[in-house]
Amino acid sequence: MTTHPEIAPGVVEIDTLLGGWERMTAGYLITGDAPVLVETGSQTSVPALLDALAALNVDAGTLAGVVVTHIHLDHAGGVGDVAAAFPAATVYVHERGARHLVDPTKLVNSAAMVYGDLLDSLYGRLTATDATRVRVLADGDEVHVSSNRTLTTVDSPGHAKHHLAVHDSESGLLFAGDAVGVRLPDAGILRPATPPPDFDLDQAIASLRKFRHRRPAGIALAHYGLVPDPEAILEEAEGTLRRWAEVAEAAWRRGEDIAAALDAEFGHGPDIEAVDPEVRDRLDTLNGIHSNAAGFQRWLDTRGTAGGHGDQPRPNYPNGVRVQHDRGHGHTHPHRSRPPGREW
Repeated sequence: MTTHPEIAPGVVEIDTLLGGWERMTAGYLITGDAPVLVETGSQTSVPALLDALAALNVDAGTLAGVVVTHIHLDHAGGVGDVAAAFPAATVYVHERGARHLVDPTKLVNSAAMVYGDLLDSLYGRLTATDATRVRVLADGDEVHVSSNRTLTTVDSPGHAKHHLAVHDSESGLLFAGDAVGVRLPDAGILRPATPPPDFDLDQAIASLRKFRHRRPAGIALAHYGLVPDPEAILEEAEGTLRRWAEVAEAAWRRGEDIAAALDAEFGHGPDIEAVDPEVRDRLDTLNGIHSNAAGFQRWLDTRGTAGGHGDQPRPNYPNGVRVQHDRGHGHTHPHRSRPPGREW
């Protein structure tokens, strides 16, 4: 029987059982006068999530809010179904991701071309959420859980430009999405999450330092669980990102395959080889080296073209992956006309 541990006062961890696998994807219920769920997991995880919420006595009229850290399907794929099951809940999302929850057609079509059959068998798709249910969040916005408990938004691009974290005022926990990386308990290895098309090393490191500045009491990872020593994990995350970036950039400058270079450096050795092969396969499915390599490739090519750091050609992305570039300084806000925290 699956248990739902309270990892801090008023914070319950829910295993959303991606692919039926335990301790791969987590959601977090923040209890109070207006309970809030952080992360729904994928659409295929919705039955397990609804069972967990029912076991925690959260009924259709109880849940007040759903926060997604970003719109990747392993985090937000269940939003539309959860919104339908909890009609009183407001859906909170980064302003850059809101339109995709309202009309997920482009997001799902792109994911289908990338994942193929794996999309339906592992992740599922994304049901649209009515625009009146969606509220955009900007950096520093607050979601109120009770009179003495708020979740404060921390804009945290790098993994994705539509990424945010939330910091709980009561427990001190920071719910970090994928900004810190992936560390499955059964693997024990922290791996960065650097997928295309949005990965940006400088932004990712800035986000980690932003987290450190907030001095959280703990870091709650989507993949997976509570890390009680936030200073150590944030330092490790920055160091790991820099090491992967150094290997990727060295291969890029030599015109070599980035994925092969990363695999040679980080895909072998005593730490990874000590991991159970089945767990290693799960880690590679969730956060494979090739996906991370594609993110580094896109970042390096874009930086090289824009900033004169190299003369490598821009990539021709396979599988329908569409690269979007911001204008100006990379911080445009196309939806700023809608005040943060207001109806989408």
